Amino acid sequence: MTWNLGNHPCFNREAASLYGRIHLPVAPWCNIQCAFCNRSYDCANENRPGVTSAVLSPRQALHYLGQALQRDARILVVGIAGPGDPFANPAETMETLALVKENYPELGICLASNGLGLSPYVDALADSGVTHVTVTVNAVDPVIGAQIYAWVRDGRVVYRGRDAAMLLFERQQDAIRRLKQKGLIVKVNTIVIPGVNDGQVPAVAERMRKLGVDRMNCIPIYPARGTVFESIVAPGEEFMAELRQKLAKILPQMGHCARCRADASGLLAEPMTSVQLELLTASAALPLDPSESRPYVAVASMEGFLINRHLGEAEQLFIYRKSPSGFELVEKRPTPEPGGGSLRWEQLAKVLNDCRAVLVSAAGASPREILKKQGIAVVEVEGLIDQALAAVYEGKPLNSFKKFHRSACGGGCTGQGAGC
Repeated sequence: MTWNLGNHPCFNREAASLYGRIHLPVAPWCNIQCAFCNRSYDCANENRPGVTSAVLSPRQALHYLGQALQRDARILVVGIAGPGDPFANPAETMETLALVKENYPELGICLASNGLGLSPYVDALADSGVTHVTVTVNAVDPVIGAQIYAWVRDGRVVYRGRDAAMLLFERQQDAIRRLKQKGLIVKVNTIVIPGVNDGQVPAVAERMRKLGVDRMNCIPIYPARGTVFESIVAPGEEFMAELRQKLAKILPQMGHCARCRADASGLLAEPMTSVQLELLTASAALPLDPSESRPYVAVASMEGFLINRHLGEAEQLFIYRKSPSGFELVEKRPTPEPGGGSLRWEQLAKVLNDCRAVLVSAAGASPREILKKQGIAVVEVEGLIDQALAAVYEGKPLNSFKKFHRSACGGGCTGQGAGC
């Protein structure tokens, strides 16, 4: 399979049924806060930007990519799309791009950004082999932009209201100009929000056309729970079809968007599978940097033989390390006392600051999120400790005995992150 510019599934509807893409979730932080975005929960049955089941370091991402390519030969494009913004995490983003180019030069490379911090990296992106860039532009009028963006952070300065919207749009325009000067293919994503920016989308398209944008992707708002716009009703298919038909007179339109997750893998039309999620989680627990300062893995167990305790119920955790002779029990560490809400899990993160992962039979959303932000992967699994440790240390899928609730929410799943 040979990569060429026309094979990108997000930029070519015909290619979408033939070629796959994989997103490497190496960028957890964001430099803006959108009124429609909530990244604090993850439902594996839910396709929307800003969510991932794990965050990877650049070298973990390289390992994950290699494993994924072995399992899916259709993958032709590698992308970085969060779960935050690539240029709120520039070091991780650029290192990942360099590793992909060095190890898999035959693959296409793309990324998606809000554009705020993109301009200084345009030359480096072109040198890194990036050919396609998506910039999300939701407004040209700062009055409307002020309704969409709660704040915009530029370095250490936080802007709000019209000032935030004006700064963001200026940076977006500058980034797009620079991208086109370097010959990169640019797509603009616009979130269509009824009653907010739906009447201004043609103005966005017209401005993007003047900047030389190649394609536009209008996406109906996803009313995520816990956001300012959670009660807004998403525009229907008929409305979106009519809007795209109108906008096609200004800019070529993308009509097959799958509203991908930050850890999406495979064809656009395919949902995440349990195997993909297992591989991602295992890769997140794998240290590939020789200077790795987290040599241990914690285990929630009743007797030290099986992984059979819920994290919230574990009064102590068994701490293991890998040695030439196998896996050794280092010690048993008590967990913080129950109660205290998120404070308990912040304290646990400090207790496990030398652990790369904790293996549990189950865990709640809050500890998973808090520990993940501190670089500790929470792996839900049931079975023999030694077998799970082998999988984690070697970055292999845990499909033979993995217990992955989030990949099988069931028919009652609403895709609203309601704890399924």
